[in-house]
Amino acid sequence: MMLKLKDFKIGFDNAYYGTGRRKESIARVWLVKGTDKQVVKVKESGKEYEMKQYLQRETLYSKVFYPLRLTGLEGRFGIYATVSGGGISGQAEAIMYGVAKAILKYNPDLRISLKKAGLLKRDAREKERKKYGLMKARKAYRWSKR
Repeated sequence: MMLKLKDFKIGFDNAYYGTGRRKESIARVWLVKGTDKQVVKVKESGKEYEMKQYLQRETLYSKVFYPLRLTGLEGRFGIYATVSGGGISGQAEAIMYGVAKAILKYNPDLRISLKKAGLLKRDAREKERKKYGLMKARKAYRWSKR
């Protein structure tokens, strides 16, 4: 069953927004009151998927819901996320970070528990750029004296 954005009534009164980034991935996340559906829209293809179907691995799926489980809000919100860039793993962590930021908009008092779990800290590790004269960022061609 495909769920579309029109199935979600996103407005100022029932939705909370957060942006998450990880590696090359960017996720725009809305927590929507009054539903329990989880939908991911992929910007590149324009297709929408159910969260569990898109993330494929159970570990990534549980990682997305970790902020909700930690704060005791699991089952109270539906998630609508648009993702672009990177791979599935980076996108899952970006969604997780976006969910944590959206929870802060819902209730700023939950900041202490989210911060203690390390969910408000942006993971800034990026891929190092390739340098000229080398194979990759640091890997060099084999050196031979003669």
